[in-house]
Amino acid sequence: MNIKNYSFTRYLSAKKSVDDRALNRGVWSAFADNLPSFSRSQPLEVLEIGAGIGTMIERMVDWDLLKFANYTAIDAQTEVFDCARQRLPAWANTRGLQMKGTQPGLLLYGDEIQIDIQLEAIDLHDFLAQHQGRQTWNVLVAHAFLDLVDIPSVLPKLLELCKVDGIFYFSLNYDGLTVLEPTIDMEFDSLVLDLYNQTMDNRLIAGQKSGDSRTGRHLFSQLANTGATVVAAGSSDWVVHPGQDGYPQDEKYFLHYIINTIYRALRFHPDLEIDRFEKWIEGRHSQIEGQELVYIAHQIDFLGKFKA
Repeated sequence: MNIKNYSFTRYLSAKKSVDDRALNRGVWSAFADNLPSFSRSQPLEVLEIGAGIGTMIERMVDWDLLKFANYTAIDAQTEVFDCARQRLPAWANTRGLQMKGTQPGLLLYGDEIQIDIQLEAIDLHDFLAQHQGRQTWNVLVAHAFLDLVDIPSVLPKLLELCKVDGIFYFSLNYDGLTVLEPTIDMEFDSLVLDLYNQTMDNRLIAGQKSGDSRTGRHLFSQLANTGATVVAAGSSDWVVHPGQDGYPQDEKYFLHYIINTIYRALRFHPDLEIDRFEKWIEGRHSQIEGQELVYIAHQIDFLGKFKA
């Protein structure tokens, strides 16, 4: 079975509408209510880790959360920022806003908005080493990212970047449940999804643990261990299903990417018979093309404060 080369940046774009539905609005409301005061002369200092193609920046503006800010966006993958530099100006234009390129980022501005966006392609561990002990940012954002790192070692260093009484918004933290309907083979379905979760628990990057399939539930105690206070938390499940006109927007592509991700993670797993597994993967792709597949992933959002 050939692995299709799906585009990661298109996946991130397709994911935006899925994320918009999923984000917990109560937690988002708490985010807005607890946002530190800001003005054109005293903009917020915002840091987003794993910023991708800039969809959270778009969302914060579209949902009237952010107006005046210095926004530092970091990501380890250069290609996502190449996409962001093309995507964000086009998005701004549709909102009647202006955007111009800067080094190394973008400036978004209008009558009641000015956001200086600095795009830095850097590994998180390198970034943390460079900024260790600096309480620079009012707001720390991690969207669909913390389940990709080793929380016990990374979280305390992240929160040290916050100013005293700064806030953090950690959204779409995976919490151990993936559902694919309709079933193909109940026993085999369960085996595949259990093994897929295990790949998150066992993931190593550069020899270091990098992931947790139950990040959502574990964040409660892990945040408490750092001295942080959880102000609001709530479920933010991905739910993708076909409607009368099929899957909305580009969500069919999103689903194909998810199934391909499962395949790439498990194609050499010793507990799976490869022919049976490949047939299962092809069956899931066929369900998508037939507008049958329903996909659910359980996740949790957090809004909190950190006091040094």
